[in-house]
Amino acid sequence: MSSMGVSVAAGDRERIQTFIESVFNPLHRAEQRRWARAYLWGLLHTPGKKTPRRMAEAGLLPAGAAHGLHQFINSSTWSWEPVRRALGRTIAAHRPAYAWTVADLLIPKQGEHSVGVHRRLDQATGRTINCQRGVGLFLATGTRCFPVDWSLVLDGAWDWDDLRRRRARIPEAETGRPVGAFVLGFAAGVTAAQPRLPEAPWVLNLTQRCDDASGVMAGLARRGLDFVCEVDSGQIVLVGRPAPRVTTVGELMEEPHARQPHALMRPAEPGGSRAVRVNVYTGAVRLSQRGAAKDGVSRTYHVLEQLSADGGQPARYWITSLMSRGVEEVLALARSQATARTTVAALREGFGVLDFEGRSFPGWHHHMTMVSAAYAYRHLYGAPGAVRAPAARLSAARADTAGYWADTGAKGLGA
Repeated sequence: MSSMGVSVAAGDRERIQTFIESVFNPLHRAEQRRWARAYLWGLLHTPGKKTPRRMAEAGLLPAGAAHGLHQFINSSTWSWEPVRRALGRTIAAHRPAYAWTVADLLIPKQGEHSVGVHRRLDQATGRTINCQRGVGLFLATGTRCFPVDWSLVLDGAWDWDDLRRRRARIPEAETGRPVGAFVLGFAAGVTAAQPRLPEAPWVLNLTQRCDDASGVMAGLARRGLDFVCEVDSGQIVLVGRPAPRVTTVGELMEEPHARQPHALMRPAEPGGSRAVRVNVYTGAVRLSQRGAAKDGVSRTYHVLEQLSADGGQPARYWITSLMSRGVEEVLALARSQATARTTVAALREGFGVLDFEGRSFPGWHHHMTMVSAAYAYRHLYGAPGAVRAPAARLSAARADTAGYWADTGAKGLGA
C-alpha cells in the first residue's frame, strides 16, 4: 500500500477512536467498546450487505470475529439508551441544533419470526408488505438530519402473544401503541436527558397514521416545547372567545377576511426561482376540545396554508406555536421533514439499516444504534475512506482493521 494510503488509514483510525470515546463511553466494558468500534468500521467500509458474516468475508475482521460481532449485537446486554443520548450530544457538539423531527422506516422481511414483523401498508407504493416498522427520532442541523433514537412498532400478535414476546426478549413495558405515543416518548426522553440534549423546535407530519394530532401537539405544549406540525385539512381547531367556534383548518382558510397572503420565492429546476403562495390566519387558534383538555391551559397557535404553484395539488396546512417567527422561517423548519426522509433513504442505501438478521428486540435496537452512529461518524468526521474508489477504500480498511486488532489484542466479547 502507498504511504498515502497508510497515512489516511492511520488518520481514520484516530478519528474513529475519538468518536468511540465520545459516543460509546457509556459501555463500561473495554471489550464491548472494541466490538462497537469493529462493528462501526464494518458498517462504514463493507460493500453491499452489511452483516457480521459479510464483514468477515470482506477481510475487515480477524478470523472468528463474525461470531463475536453477532454476539455483541444479539446476545450482549449493553444498554442502548445512554449510547444514543451520548450520540445526540456528540452531534450537537459538532453542528448547531435546528429542529427535532420524526420519520418512519419500513424494513422488508421474509417469514414471521423477526421481532415486530407484520403485514403493513407501504404508503410510498400502496402495496402491503411483510416488514418491521421503525419510528426514528432525528436531529436536524440545517441541511442534514442525524438519527438519534428509534422505537419499534409492536402491533398484531407482538402486542399480546406471550410466547412470541418471550422468544424475542421484548420487555414487558414495550407494548403496542399509536404513533403519537412514540413521538411524545421521544420528547420526554429529550427533555429528561442528563446531561441535557439540545433544545430546538419539533417539526412533525401528523397527516398520516396519527389518530390524535391534537393530543400530540398538546403533549409537546405541556413540556414547553415549540413545534411546527403539518396537519390534515380536517384538523379541528377552536376560534374566538369566550364562546369558541369549532371549525377545521381547511374551512378557516376559506374565509377571505381571516387570512393574510404571502408570496415566497423558492429555487426552481433548472435554476431560477418560483413563487410559493402561502396564507396565514390573521388571528390565533386553540386546539380541539380533546387536545385542549389534555393541554390544561389555554395556549394559542398560528395556522399556515401553502398552495401548490399550479393549483393541481391539495393545499398543505401547518399549526405552529412559533407565534413570533416569520412565515419563511416556519416553512424552512417544516422542510426538516423532507431532510429526514432523505436520511432514511441514505440509511437504507449505504449504512446497512435493512441488514439486521437477528430476531430479538435488544438485537434490533443494538443494530439500529450502530447504524445511527455510523451515519453520524461519516457526516461529522468526513470519513476520508468513504470518498476513495471502492477497491482502495476496502484495501485501506483492511489494513487499518488489522492494525487495530493487532494493537488491542481483542479476542472475546464482554457480556
